[in-house]
Amino acid sequence: MNPEAAWRELHRRTCEPYRAVGPFAWHFARGKLGHDPVFRGLVTRGELRGGRGDQGDGLRVVDIGCGQGLLASLLQQLGEAQTQARWPTTWPAVAPARAYTGIELMPRDVQRAETAVGALPLAPRFVCGDMRQVELPSCDLVVILDVLHYVDHAAQRELLARVHGALSAGGRLLLRVGDMGQPGGFRASQWVDRLVTWVRGHRVPPTWGRPLAAWQALLQELGFAVRSVPMSEGTPFANVLLVADRP
Repeated sequence: MNPEAAWRELHRRTCEPYRAVGPFAWHFARGKLGHDPVFRGLVTRGELRGGRGDQGDGLRVVDIGCGQGLLASLLQQLGEAQTQARWPTTWPAVAPARAYTGIELMPRDVQRAETAVGALPLAPRFVCGDMRQVELPSCDLVVILDVLHYVDHAAQRELLARVHGALSAGGRLLLRVGDMGQPGGFRASQWVDRLVTWVRGHRVPPTWGRPLAAWQALLQELGFAVRSVPMSEGTPFANVLLVADRP
């Protein structure tokens, strides 16, 4: 299967469970997966890796700020695509997930996640709680996309230290942040982020950003090996994916 056809099929299958939740959840899933470059980037760049889960056991994934569980649905479909001849030869192999824990503050999103994907074979577990307080299980891969700026700098450091402690040796953190060093793109991403938060019926909180160099320095201080990947293609934003591996 060619890459474009494979992605269209992956998109369709990933979003399909949200039809049962209602039009909003389904359209949000389709828009997010179809227009946010991070999901396709994680797949086609082979970034969904980490720890002993790469040795054949399968990844234990923690998704902080999971929303309505879109990543859980995507992980399920990635595993199936690789075993059903729906995987392009140009895409690197993705380590399958064997456990998934999603952490989300908003009860309404947790309910949507459980309704849409709670019964998947992956058996995702969703925890409704504050990421600053929820205990992190031992894991191989942690994903934090566009949510760490909702807590202050001290809380960011504390959470990232806890992530480092929860990861297995060789484990990976995938952290997408806005780069305050690009003020125009950063302001644009913050405006859209607040608009989406309001549309989803949530209170719009204050935010705490950092320049890219400061994010990298923080992760290095905590013991991660870090590289950055621009993750705003096709958008006006200043988003960067930080791939942080625990040695």
